[in-house]
Amino acid sequence: MNDENLKKYLLSEEQESFQGWDFSYLDGRWESEPLSFDYTQILNNYRRSTDILLDMGTGGGEFIKSLGHPYHQISVTEGWQPNLALCKERLEPLGITVKYVDEDDRLDYPKDQFDLVINKHESFDATEVHRVLKPGGYFISQQVGGRNDRRLMEKLLGHIPPPFPLHDLKHNVELLQKVGFQVMEQMEEMPLLKFYDLGAVVYFAKQCVWEFPDFSVEKCFKKLKALEEEITQNGYISCGTHRFLIVARKQ
Repeated sequence: MNDENLKKYLLSEEQESFQGWDFSYLDGRWESEPLSFDYTQILNNYRRSTDILLDMGTGGGEFIKSLGHPYHQISVTEGWQPNLALCKERLEPLGITVKYVDEDDRLDYPKDQFDLVINKHESFDATEVHRVLKPGGYFISQQVGGRNDRRLMEKLLGHIPPPFPLHDLKHNVELLQKVGFQVMEQMEEMPLLKFYDLGAVVYFAKQCVWEFPDFSVEKCFKKLKALEEEITQNGYISCGTHRFLIVARKQ
């Protein structure tokens, strides 16, 4: 593919629409090594049908709807306006309480409100989570660690300082213990992620603006062409991801 056609193709991928936190557009175009732990299975080990539950940073509500928990016992937070609108459209008619939370260190709920707070890939303030949980309640969070996608970031943007250098299992366990949590389970892994075409890389990078600041096809076209050569040689572009999971109990 010549440069003109390649850029035209990549620009079209850059402009593809994206809703919620749904990457199904990339099905068959990327693949991640599986984690040895499963977030849903672990939280279901602790979740009771009677729990009053908070899902922090629910995205477009795809996950919380799939959980099978009684809707009237669920509250969700979301800070990104397009996703907030989706949540109000999709979740409020079901009886789920939807709240806008811009800063996760200020949760708009009273003390001792929830039996279970869950959080997948959303920032959190340990003190504030501790405040809204009932005594004996659980906080379960899977996080994207600070070393996530570093190789791909450097391939596209050159060397940039890690945005969250201390965001790893060790430091988060220490933060939770400091405010009074008992850590029940902890795990951390760095599986490999493979992209099988360059358009998938563009689509992914465009959505993850905190990892790929100021990314655009126009700005990064020369480096994208180099990645196209990597796909030709290897059949894919690879990068390492970073995930950790913590189950903590309010004492």
